[in-house]
Amino acid sequence: MTPLVPNCPCGSGNPLSQCCGHYHAGTHAPSAELLMRSRYTAYVLGLVDYLVTTTLPAQQQALDRDAMATWSAQSTWLGLEVEGSEVFGGKPEHAQVTFVARWHDEHGEHCHRECSAFVQVDGRWFFLDPTVPLKAGRNDPCPCHGGQKFKKCCGSYLNN
Repeated sequence: MTPLVPNCPCGSGNPLSQCCGHYHAGTHAPSAELLMRSRYTAYVLGLVDYLVTTTLPAQQQALDRDAMATWSAQSTWLGLEVEGSEVFGGKPEHAQVTFVARWHDEHGEHCHRECSAFVQVDGRWFFLDPTVPLKAGRNDPCPCHGGQKFKKCCGSYLNN
């Protein structure tokens, strides 16, 4: 169950129930940017299961759920700014979202700028986690099952 939060932490200005809360409840985010916003909100709310299920399935087992939960719980989330979002053609479709996330923890205030990669698999967007290696060689089939070699598919976005 999603905790009661008046405005969505993603910075949209909309109530959580009319914004990222829909995605946390099971509706698939219709764009990479909305998925990224909902993932930030999941960190704010401690929704680790959502963070895992919105990561590329081939990477989910290697995620450190405890570290994600600890970072989420021990941080005071200060805001999100989306700088840009770009969708690339092709099958499967890929996208990149550039954002700045701010938080405070026991070590002080932090600001992190990132350009995250996403892939759409069977109409659903997934985060490509650059900290979790995909077990695929350059010429192997891509773990997203998009029908291309890894180097021509997700590998080209993870290496940027």
